[in-house]
Amino acid sequence: MPDPLVLRGDPAELAAELRALVPDPGSVSEAVAAIIARVRTGGDGAVREYTRRFDTGGADPGPLLVSDAELDAAGERLDPAVRSGLERAAENVGRVAAAGLVPDQVVTLEGGAHTRYQVALRGVPVGRAAVYVPGGRAPYPSTVIMGVVTARVAGVEDVAVCAPPGSGGDIDPVILAACRIAGASSVYRMGGAQAIAALAYGTESVPPVDVIVGPGNLYVQEAKHQVIGQVGIDGFAGPSDLVVIADAGADPELVALDLLAQGEHGPGTLVVGISDSSELLSAVGEKMEREPDTGAIRRLVVVEDLEHALALAEVFAPEHLELLGPGAEALAPRVARAGCLFVGAAGGSAFGDYIAGSNHVLPTGGAARFASALAPAHFRRRFSEVRIGAAAEALARAAAPVARAEGFELHARSMEARVRQNGSS
Repeated sequence: MPDPLVLRGDPAELAAELRALVPDPGSVSEAVAAIIARVRTGGDGAVREYTRRFDTGGADPGPLLVSDAELDAAGERLDPAVRSGLERAAENVGRVAAAGLVPDQVVTLEGGAHTRYQVALRGVPVGRAAVYVPGGRAPYPSTVIMGVVTARVAGVEDVAVCAPPGSGGDIDPVILAACRIAGASSVYRMGGAQAIAALAYGTESVPPVDVIVGPGNLYVQEAKHQVIGQVGIDGFAGPSDLVVIADAGADPELVALDLLAQGEHGPGTLVVGISDSSELLSAVGEKMEREPDTGAIRRLVVVEDLEHALALAEVFAPEHLELLGPGAEALAPRVARAGCLFVGAAGGSAFGDYIAGSNHVLPTGGAARFASALAPAHFRRRFSEVRIGAAAEALARAAAPVARAEGFELHARSMEARVRQNGSS
């Protein structure tokens, strides 16, 4: 493991240096555009063709749509301990998601001349949403829970799940069982950019959706990016990252374990331990060296004090931020840029990945500066319902000159016509 870095000067420079450690994956935009175009014209056949090429190693996959009987059978075969954990996770994620729902509101405004009018802010769920669940290294039933439960809490009636089949042509049974537990409406054997294209534009077997969420590889994320406008998405999910700020009072075993745990996501994952104690970081580094290398990028950073640690974390804007040790934990109220914040030795970021109730679909790559975790808001749209009534005259007199200043005469006349209809002029 490399020697610890030392923060000198501008934290933003070191944060950029750390971000630059993640290799540039290169552009896949042309390849993804070709896949999307092929699926739009070729439908199910194109999806199956790409599935054989990229997912099943040439074997024929099963039908795109997984049957109810297959979902029931997977649920019956599920290990009871795994079922219990997934059910608990679904309950916790649902309760936290429900707390994030924004109620409808009615705002009463002064129209002038002793009149009032109302603007109602209403929220409605999208009609159909999809959750992409990655395949590859391992099945991710936890992602099924995070996506489907949150969409259901948002009020979405039709929630699809897609996951790439493996070499046997089928989806891992634990994914199918999780779909049953979470309440997915339909499940599709497809992955990659071709799955995103099918969900966005529809095929013979796959009705189009309104929103697509979930993690995935570079091809999946680029495909989500390219179909924005046709559908809504949660964001561009890059490699995972974790920052742990630990003071001298933190347990080096826990710091090391938490960094290593997030590193299990594999190559491209960036885990950073920050402390004002070089002795603590030395102990952390020794413990991390004893564990197998997963390909994750591991770095330790020595800072002058915890104020500098917080400054570095804020400009880094990590996907996950942990505060361990009394001094570090006291920084919590001042944290503003993190996908999810974990405070205290009793619970690290691994709890958030599975059972805590917070969502593990989080902004990566520094996007925590402006983006949020997956929440009901991603599956709902808000709009205004306007009832002008008796305030029309006052509002028209105020707004018509503005419309004319912009060169929109008919806007002005449209508003003024309401005044004439009310007999006010």
